[in-house]
Amino acid sequence: MPMAQRLLLRRFLASVVSRKPSHSRWAPLASRALQTPQLSLSNLTGTPSQARSLYTTQVCTTTFNIQDGPDFQDRVVNSETPVVVDFHAQWCGPCKILGPRLEKVVAKQHGKVVMAKVDIDDHTDLAIEYEVSAVPTVLAIKNGDVVDKFVGIKDEDQLEAFLKKLIG
Repeated sequence: MPMAQRLLLRRFLASVVSRKPSHSRWAPLASRALQTPQLSLSNLTGTPSQARSLYTTQVCTTTFNIQDGPDFQDRVVNSETPVVVDFHAQWCGPCKILGPRLEKVVAKQHGKVVMAKVDIDDHTDLAIEYEVSAVPTVLAIKNGDVVDKFVGIKDEDQLEAFLKKLIG
């Protein structure tokens, strides 16, 4: 979107949100757009059983992306829950296979272990600190210490055995 259109849209939205009376040619349009339809129970037809229900699900937070060094320290090293750290790269073909497979196996553990994803191109310092020389590299960290490690692709059975050993 060109800069002029963004500026115009920003001014329009600012005037609408603040609900200040606007004297521009868009004022009638804005006031009509902001009107909410008036509903009354007498206008509704149908029975309550026909009403739709809204279902929500709890978001599973067993997998997260590391943002920076302090985030890694806080969410991995200081974690009370064992953490599987997936060092990967966008350009890495095997990483694209292992990542979803590992996420699936971690999700099956129902919070007994969590997974941190570290892009080595964005966080070279962490890759060097943890001696990552190839990707994918997966570390098992418990109480801030690396207790296990593997490099390359594993099948689901091998990943489950890796997690079982970590969880204990």
